[in-house]
Amino acid sequence: MREKSYRSIVKSISWRTIGTIDTMVISYFITGKLALAISIGSIEVFTKMALYFFHERTWNKINFGRVKDTVTDYEI
Repeated sequence: MREKSYRSIVKSISWRTIGTIDTMVISYFITGKLALAISIGSIEVFTKMALYFFHERTWNKINFGRVKDTVTDYEI
């Protein structure tokens, strides 16, 4: 089963939203500066989204761990 590239884009956006919020919270706890936490999150959201997209598309081409659907001769 193949996945369309727009599925990877939507997955990238949803995952990065969660990841960026996490990064901002951690950055705020470490630095105590909200502006710095937002800056860090703003930069990493784009870089990690692009990295995830290419990572996902690469894994979509690899058959490692996939099981081919079996087709039965008949169905009852």
